[in-house]
Amino acid sequence: MNVLIINLTRFGDLIQTQPVISGYAEQGHRVGLVCLENFASAVSLLDGVDQVFPFPGAGLLARLDSNWREAVRDASAFASTVVESFPADRVVNLTPSVSSRLLTRILAPAGAEVAGFSVDEFGFNADTSAWAAFLQVAGSNRGASPFNICDIFRRAAGLMGEGNTLSLVRPDDVALGRADELLAGYDGAGFLALQMGASEDRRRWPVEYFISLAELAWERDGLVPVLLGTRNEAGLGERFRAKASCPSIDLMGATSLVELAAVLVRCRALATNDTGTMHLAAGLGVPVCAVFLATAQPVDTGPYRAGNICLEPDMECHPCAFGTHCPRDHACRRAVSPEAMYGSMRRLMTGIAAQPHPGTRAWLTELSSDGFMDLVSLTGHGESDRSLWIAMQRACYRPFLDGSPMPEAPALFGERVAGRRLGPSMAAELTKTLTSAEDMLFLLSRQGMLLAKNPRPQSRGKFLASWQRLQNVLAADERLNVLGLLWMFESQQCGEDLGSLLGLIDRYRSLFASLRDGIS
Repeated sequence: MNVLIINLTRFGDLIQTQPVISGYAEQGHRVGLVCLENFASAVSLLDGVDQVFPFPGAGLLARLDSNWREAVRDASAFASTVVESFPADRVVNLTPSVSSRLLTRILAPAGAEVAGFSVDEFGFNADTSAWAAFLQVAGSNRGASPFNICDIFRRAAGLMGEGNTLSLVRPDDVALGRADELLAGYDGAGFLALQMGASEDRRRWPVEYFISLAELAWERDGLVPVLLGTRNEAGLGERFRAKASCPSIDLMGATSLVELAAVLVRCRALATNDTGTMHLAAGLGVPVCAVFLATAQPVDTGPYRAGNICLEPDMECHPCAFGTHCPRDHACRRAVSPEAMYGSMRRLMTGIAAQPHPGTRAWLTELSSDGFMDLVSLTGHGESDRSLWIAMQRACYRPFLDGSPMPEAPALFGERVAGRRLGPSMAAELTKTLTSAEDMLFLLSRQGMLLAKNPRPQSRGKFLASWQRLQNVLAADERLNVLGLLWMFESQQCGEDLGSLLGLIDRYRSLFASLRDGIS
């Protein structure tokens, strides 16, 4: 079977597509990949891709502004090339944008299966599973997802146990030779890679902290810092070199993506923000110590490989929501100390446990018994309400999104939750919301059955009012608002099919009851 995977997002997201590629390759299928043309050179690092189709996204957008007819012509020519050279039996789209959804519909031949994101014949969103819908709604709600995005990608793509590793192809000898040239001439015990840039300044650990980390690694371990990043981040490298007392190698903007991979292979470890370089290093087996600030959090965007360390501020407000003003002058950026990062990095390289540092939550990535990536606390934060709530969501959301029957509480929650209780305040708030949601669902089920027997306008009006009230109940609690958005989307997809809607109501009632049982 030919499986065509579409991912038209950033470099890090492309790297995180590897588990989906591996999953289909494990099943014996041929894999084609549509990605943005500026990242196409990195596809040689992805294991299991049989054919790649670089999509000229920026060029098409530019032509839309100048001559939309030419843009449509070029898009059609691209689609024809893909369909003719790689006729897909299944198209997997992991990008929820309108353009990617439309492209999916164009690239799926008649009779082909579609997984992930698409549009129906009327142009409306047509997500093919609850996992795909969850991927979209959780992406805009910080702190809403208890799963690593690679695991959501796998499930949205229709995979189950397959592909739960991120293992990239080692760079070729030419790239490794180029890396050796770039690193030549420096005496030391090895190299420590530093990625100082990030997608936003508020998600960037201070340059001064990277300098302190580098000086500790040079003085105590003889490691030469290697500065990595894009040409646009070169100013960070200049600031580093102006103040650092240790030697350094500045490669910011000096490598291709494949050469970047080769340089990482030659380094003992990588210290980084939440970046594409982090995912690249993890996929190459390079030890990663990453810091997650502002909206970034390790539970969903951490490295998809066991044995790496994620650090985040031990602050009640972390992670913060998208688009919010910080009243604390981004204090989270300074919460994780250079000593905390150095101790974690040393643990990765030597196996010697680091002392916990105030202000820091440290997590070790591990593959859990359910085949999903998970985090184990190194600083005692696994007993917190936040950590327990994430574990409860993981236990309940997985069968719910799979469409499987919800197991009984003892089997559902396992050791990570059994015998533990949320704090009284959080437990009371969540129980109140979940009880209200259950009551609304019970009312909806009764109104739905009445509507099926007697579809009068008055009955329909009452049903729609209750439907909206349920969404409002869930939206009022930031810990459950993702379920409100998911409820709206899934229930709207049922349309006029009352039977399907009543089945959906039963599914949500079971979910809310299980969450409430875990809390009580």
